[in-house]
Amino acid sequence: MGTEIFLIAFAYLLGSISSAIVVCRLLGLPDPRGEGSGNPGATNVLRIGGKKAAAITLIGDMLKVLLPVLLARLLGAEPGVQALVALAAFLGHLYPLFFGFRGGKGVATALGVLLGLHWLAGLLTIATWLLIAKLFKISSLAALLSLLVAPLYLWLLLPQRAVLIALLFMVALLFWRHRSNIKNLLQGTEGHIGSKD
Repeated sequence: MGTEIFLIAFAYLLGSISSAIVVCRLLGLPDPRGEGSGNPGATNVLRIGGKKAAAITLIGDMLKVLLPVLLARLLGAEPGVQALVALAAFLGHLYPLFFGFRGGKGVATALGVLLGLHWLAGLLTIATWLLIAKLFKISSLAALLSLLVAPLYLWLLLPQRAVLIALLFMVALLFWRHRSNIKNLLQGTEGHIGSKD
């Protein structure tokens, strides 16, 4: 029981480290919470700091959730515990303890979770994101559609109920965090990849 509690707490605390804020501080860039869209995530860092800063942010956001999930698997945690660890890391990113509970929208972290739970499900979701992003040039649309089909990929490859329920909850939270983007998409005003808007 102690190991499980440690894994869940560790996952939340690691998830609470905002890669966007840390990267921007290290590179001398403005705080992403006060620039661009105001979201501390890779897409906003791309707007205010360029591709290098965005890439570092993206990798950081994926690794901080991938590592605790892999650790849980390495220690032989049962699927239910793995699901809670994944969810805790994801919630840490959305509601970070270290940054006033004001976090990102969860796209990169969701991808990191998927890679940790089943690498192929993660790669399929990333491939779906890349395809939709290439076709429509809209980051939020690619994120929403790729994560919408992610539970199907995971269920086909890892049919474990607890893990699927955790992922569905994450996807629901991700859609909630993107509600302004969804509104913009419906109105045709959502910004395109590479734009400064």
